[in-house]
Amino acid sequence: MLARSATMRDRIAMYNGNALKIGLFGANCSSGRSATTVPERWSASWEDCLNLARLADEAGLDFMLPIARWKGYGGETDFHGVSLETITWAVGLLCATKRMTVFGTVHAPLFHPLIAAKEFVTADHIGQGRVGVNIVCGWNEGEFDMFGVKQREHDVRYEYAQEWVDVVKEAWTRDDTFDFSGKFLQLKAARAFPKPYGGTRPLMMNAGSSDVGQAFALRNCDAFFVATAGSRTSLAGNAAKVAEIKAAAQKIGREIEVFTVGQVVCRPTQKEAEDYYRHAIIENADWGAIDGMLANKSITPQTIPPEEYYAKRRYFAANAVGGFPFVGTPDRVAGELSIISQADVRGIGLSFVNYLNEVPYFCEEVLPRLVRAGVRMKH
Repeated sequence: MLARSATMRDRIAMYNGNALKIGLFGANCSSGRSATTVPERWSASWEDCLNLARLADEAGLDFMLPIARWKGYGGETDFHGVSLETITWAVGLLCATKRMTVFGTVHAPLFHPLIAAKEFVTADHIGQGRVGVNIVCGWNEGEFDMFGVKQREHDVRYEYAQEWVDVVKEAWTRDDTFDFSGKFLQLKAARAFPKPYGGTRPLMMNAGSSDVGQAFALRNCDAFFVATAGSRTSLAGNAAKVAEIKAAAQKIGREIEVFTVGQVVCRPTQKEAEDYYRHAIIENADWGAIDGMLANKSITPQTIPPEEYYAKRRYFAANAVGGFPFVGTPDRVAGELSIISQADVRGIGLSFVNYLNEVPYFCEEVLPRLVRAGVRMKH
């Protein structure tokens, strides 16, 4: 059952002693983290999300983390074209679960910080201290155009996000009214009650990959979500990145937990797993959607040589959308997850081609192996 307290230590530990926190990433968006055309791809319907959350909560998984998405990427499936808004989604799942932490993912430039602070406090009381905040500074120009909001220059986005976080934390802690006068935000006699559940605050996470983004996360957040090219292709790459981040945090007198992402295809035999991974992720990739994602980053056959483009395209399908591929038997998947835990990665957000079809096997076969390996508690 849920711990009765909601101290920051409890929140960061997600109310349990699992050395490696395991969660589900991207289930609020159609196709999840698999840009595939296979018919069994994830629907992201509310009914499926609700059933998945109940299943994961009962199995002892630690968190669910959504993607803030407002429009799809096109292609045959319009990848991510259907998405559930993340704070509302989190509230619904918190009502339906007892143990797990559920994150809301919020674009700081699109949500006024006082509104976001109030929304997350409401969710926090509903979940009795189990809500988390994933802060996104924004990168997708087409989505911002939908709102009539102009993207700021890269580094300035994080200046704005710093003010945004400062206002949110003031709203969560100040017992009186407060003024805020910044470069971007000016507030007069602001107030926000109630305060977060249990007198602390929700877990805060960020995934900024640039130097400026990493510095922002180290200053402000409890968890840093890392998905670099190195961590997407190499378990050793994860270990190196964790060491770098922990050292950087210590230099400014802070501790931060490091999380990463991965895509799981787990089957009874290695051949079955590899065959399905190749079938779903490569042979039946939604190449139109992948081209759309690359174009958002100004990567097209016109901007780079064609051979380089097609190499990037395949890498994007195989590693960049879902993260490091954990493909194999339960022994293989458990072994690789144990390696990243030993490298001091605190948590991982996993995706599956179809979460409801595949998570039960993962929980039945992989989780007990992780208990025996000493990186998870017996549930």
